[in-house]
Amino acid sequence: MIGIIDYGMGNLFSVHNAVQKLDYDVLISSDPVKLEQCQKLILPGVGAFGDMMKNIKESQLDAFIENWVCKEKKPLLGICLGMQSFFESSEENGIHEGFGFLKGQIVFMKDQKVRVPHIGWNDLIKENEHPIFSKLSAHPYVYYVHSYYASNMDPDDLIGYCNYGTMKIPGLVMHENVMGCQFHPEKSGEDGLKILQYYLEEFV
Repeated sequence: MIGIIDYGMGNLFSVHNAVQKLDYDVLISSDPVKLEQCQKLILPGVGAFGDMMKNIKESQLDAFIENWVCKEKKPLLGICLGMQSFFESSEENGIHEGFGFLKGQIVFMKDQKVRVPHIGWNDLIKENEHPIFSKLSAHPYVYYVHSYYASNMDPDDLIGYCNYGTMKIPGLVMHENVMGCQFHPEKSGEDGLKILQYYLEEFV
C-alpha cells in the first residue's frame, strides 16, 4: 500500500490517480495509524510554505513524518511544496522552518527577465549520474508550477535540474530515504510516470 499524506493542501487526487494507474493500491489519509501501515509515503503540496508547515503541525503529522524518515528510515517522496518542506527553511512570507532532511533554503525566484511564477514544461537535466535516467527519455520534460526554489543545497543531493532564466532550479533531489520533485510527476506525461514508478519500485 502507498500512502498519500493529507494535511489539507495539495493535488491529492491527481497523485492518487497516477499511482493507481501504475497498478498500486493507494490511500489518502491524515491518520498516522493508517499511514504507518503503508510501505512508502508521498507528501504532495500546493500553496504557501508557512501554511503547509502550520497545517502539518496542527494535524499532528510533523512528529509522525520525522519519525518515519529519521528513525524508521522509510521512503518518503515530496512533490512541489512537499519537496520544499524537506529543506531547512523557507523565506516565503517570512522565515519558516522546514523538516531539515536536506541541507538548504527555499528562496524566491528573483530573475526579472523571466515570468514568476515559473509555470510550464522544462528540461530535467542530469546533474549527477543516477540509474533513474536509464528509465527516462533521452530529453525528459517535466511540468513546473512554483515561485520559490531550493538554494545552497548539498550538491551530492541534486540529481536533476532545469535552467530558468539565470537560475539553476533543483528539480529532482535524493538523500538516503527521501526523494523530492520540484515539478509535478503526476502531470509530466510518460517521463513523470516513470519517475513515480522508480520511486514506487526501486527507491531505497
